[in-house]
Amino acid sequence: MAPAHRIDENAPVFVISVAAELSGMHPQTLRQYDRMGLVSPQRTAGRGRRYSARDVVRLREVQRLSQDEGINLAGIKRILELQDEVGDLHEQLASLRAAVAKMTGADSRVFTADSTGEVSTLRRGQRPRRSSSGAMVLWRGRP
Repeated sequence: MAPAHRIDENAPVFVISVAAELSGMHPQTLRQYDRMGLVSPQRTAGRGRRYSARDVVRLREVQRLSQDEGINLAGIKRILELQDEVGDLHEQLASLRAAVAKMTGADSRVFTADSTGEVSTLRRGQRPRRSSSGAMVLWRGRP
């Protein structure tokens, strides 16, 4: 049995005509959305546009927001920017949670960090000592 292959959804594989067909739009619409920054495909050495599967999904979302929800293109651009920002913040949060778990151990939930970066684990309910520089308490709630 052959190994399963996973397709990279970020790989720029579709030329504009294929991306337009997959998204149900005219190629000129895709060019306009590129100029507006709604969907920014990667470029080839000859400056041709190459769309990924993720770009096609985003094009469909633009179309849905415009046609079904009646949102103008400026509003759609702001919505997409905010969605991207939320996605980035989720990635940062996951990274920070992993770093905290690595530093404090799997069972530790509360710790303090002073202004020098020194990290101390606290018992549940224990308060950190107050210092002139202040203290930060981080905890992870139960899943």
